[in-house]
Amino acid sequence: MEPDELIFAFTTGNRGPGRTPLDWTTRLKIASGAAQGVAFIHNHNNNNLIHGNIKSTNVLIGVSGNAHVADFGLSIFTTPSNRKSNGYRAPESSDGRKQSQKSDVYAFGVLLMEILTGKCPSAVDGGTVVELPKWVQSVVKEEWTAEVFDLELMRYKDAEEDMVTLLQIALTCTSIVPDQRPKMSHVVKRIEELRDVASCHDTLDSAYDSPLSEDATGGGGTIH
Repeated sequence: MEPDELIFAFTTGNRGPGRTPLDWTTRLKIASGAAQGVAFIHNHNNNNLIHGNIKSTNVLIGVSGNAHVADFGLSIFTTPSNRKSNGYRAPESSDGRKQSQKSDVYAFGVLLMEILTGKCPSAVDGGTVVELPKWVQSVVKEEWTAEVFDLELMRYKDAEEDMVTLLQIALTCTSIVPDQRPKMSHVVKRIEELRDVASCHDTLDSAYDSPLSEDATGGGGTIH
């Protein structure tokens, strides 16, 4: 893997032969790193800064798996016609105006959905553009939540509850009403709590997989 590989290459853009499956722990790490990057921007300059163009192709992944948010501030150089909805655009700013931290949060929620589903942020179905948040909401409404997740994630049975929690965070971030969306600092906190839980699961799994310790005489395994 090359340094600073795009997250897109691991999710919607990574479905062909020879692909690198993205496991749950890595996806959670990417979500955390991206969230921290956006929160860092929001917390600077008296909390007045925005990113303006959050999407998977603007999240870079280093060789150690750490995520970095790119293209900060470049959205001001695009014309309104180029800033129409690309699947990440919040409803209140779909015309390219009224960008805000709340619209950043919406875009980040779509990014989380992309990480969880492995689907594109928008797709054409029968001539109609279907955006990912609407599709996810429709599936969840029918109580088919498990159908939302990327098939690559279905092997992590112990993490299903954590996946649902991350999906709930994504749904809150993509609320139609801007004031109902959380601050990025709160999103970071919730994702870090999930990472702590995932770390505990990994530790327990490692303990269960370890051979029983042998006693001092070299005898059979014992449990203390």
